[in-house]
Amino acid sequence: MTTAAAQPPRDRALGRGITTLIPQAATATPAEQAAVVLTAMQSVPVRVGVLQAAVVLLEERVRATEDAAERAAAATTVAMLRSAIGRAG
Repeated sequence: MTTAAAQPPRDRALGRGITTLIPQAATATPAEQAAVVLTAMQSVPVRVGVLQAAVVLLEERVRATEDAAERAAAATTVAMLRSAIGRAG
């Protein structure tokens, strides 16, 4: 008779770790929150199509926004995504 191996107890905090890295203060801007997430996820594998879609959306933000800080953050993120796409391809 074969029995299934016992699964180790699952950490209930699994998947919530990234939210502890994102600044939650009311003063944290979306650009600051995105920068923290990007830093934390640099080594996480992502499908190239997701990166390409993000590039398109962010390039539109670069063109559309009047906020210089947002434009700079979006442009930096686009450059990072294009670099990741280049390494993957």
